[in-house]
Amino acid sequence: QKKHFTGIIPKHLSKVIRPEVREAESCESMQETVSERVPEGLKLRHPLISALEPCSVMIRGWVLAGIPRTREEALCLQEAGVIPEHVVMLEAPDAVLIERSLGKRIDPVTGDIYHVTFIQPDSQEVESRLTGPEIHVMEEHTVSELLKYHRSVFLLQRTYQNCLKKINADQPDVDVFTQVLTHVMSRHHSAALHAPRVLLIGPPGSGKGQQARLIAEKYDLVNIHCGELLRAASADETSVGELIKPYLESGLQVPDNLVLQVLTDRLSKLDCTTRGWVLHSFPRDVEQAQKLRASNFIPSRVFFLEMTADVAMERIALRSVDPVTGERYHSVYKPPPSERVQARLRHKPKDSEGQLRIRLKDYWKSAPLLHEFYPDAVNVNAELPPHSIFELLESHVVRRLPRRLSVSGMIQNMS
Repeated sequence: QKKHFTGIIPKHLSKVIRPEVREAESCESMQETVSERVPEGLKLRHPLISALEPCSVMIRGWVLAGIPRTREEALCLQEAGVIPEHVVMLEAPDAVLIERSLGKRIDPVTGDIYHVTFIQPDSQEVESRLTGPEIHVMEEHTVSELLKYHRSVFLLQRTYQNCLKKINADQPDVDVFTQVLTHVMSRHHSAALHAPRVLLIGPPGSGKGQQARLIAEKYDLVNIHCGELLRAASADETSVGELIKPYLESGLQVPDNLVLQVLTDRLSKLDCTTRGWVLHSFPRDVEQAQKLRASNFIPSRVFFLEMTADVAMERIALRSVDPVTGERYHSVYKPPPSERVQARLRHKPKDSEGQLRIRLKDYWKSAPLLHEFYPDAVNVNAELPPHSIFELLESHVVRRLPRRLSVSGMIQNMS
């Protein structure tokens, strides 16, 4: 129905990854689940992405069914650039779903699915060859799959909360289809009116990460921390990751060419180009800023979070991390809740006073040239309370771009 009305190309996981399912000749082979046949994690990417790459699919769009089934698979799809604009979650009581499964029948010749009550074949020939599993086997299998689904559904809903529509599937097909089509044909708009490309620059301890998280959550932007990207790339068994790993393990600075390769690859993903992004921890100097611009990734809004060295020292030198929970604490502003937590807190080596003075010195040395490179940037007092800083940043995020900046960005993109 979706293809007929919208011209969108449907893709189902079982047909994309395991087309031989259609050729099954026995009831037992039909009982195998896709999750038992399909490898987890990144192994899903290759056949699925290949199926979504043809030009006709990119132009007309696609409908994907059967995946993701877990948050891990959803994140895997996102990393591969498969970002849905609309997500529909069909819901029905478990009793209804079990009843539907028990009446399901399969044509072993064509692979088409029928139902003894809702979808009956047009010919007696097809009806005579329909197969189905034993009732008790199918019921046990359905209950098991429902338990898996209920364990995963909450995190899936959180992953796609900005484009998700839950629809009651326990109603006539035409009503379900009408609601699905209405959602699919709707357009989502960011609260920021356009897709911002936000860059936060500031000394250590200025709260770049916290403000980036707040902006990304409110306006559905992609939060990009350059350091986390490098650590993730190092953990991957790729050629670039293997090159990055020795630098991170030894505490040395990763060469700019490797940083740019990882960063520009992430900024090129579909979610960044359609939703916008907020970047922090890069660039650290004007040379990196020039290379970022040469890669044609130009921020539309730049903020400098300014603070004195004394405040930065106070914020960072007194902070620590709980290795068990990953929670950050501060001796003054956010002390640990108990002595037990206090005893296991650890300080990062880079947060030592000596290392921090070096990092601050490097920032103050690069800051004047970065200010010159981004003349339209907004200076923000990072010593204010976090909510006051966020309100100031937000006021510029929702504001329309200056005409001069918009034109220069267009020229850069055209060139």
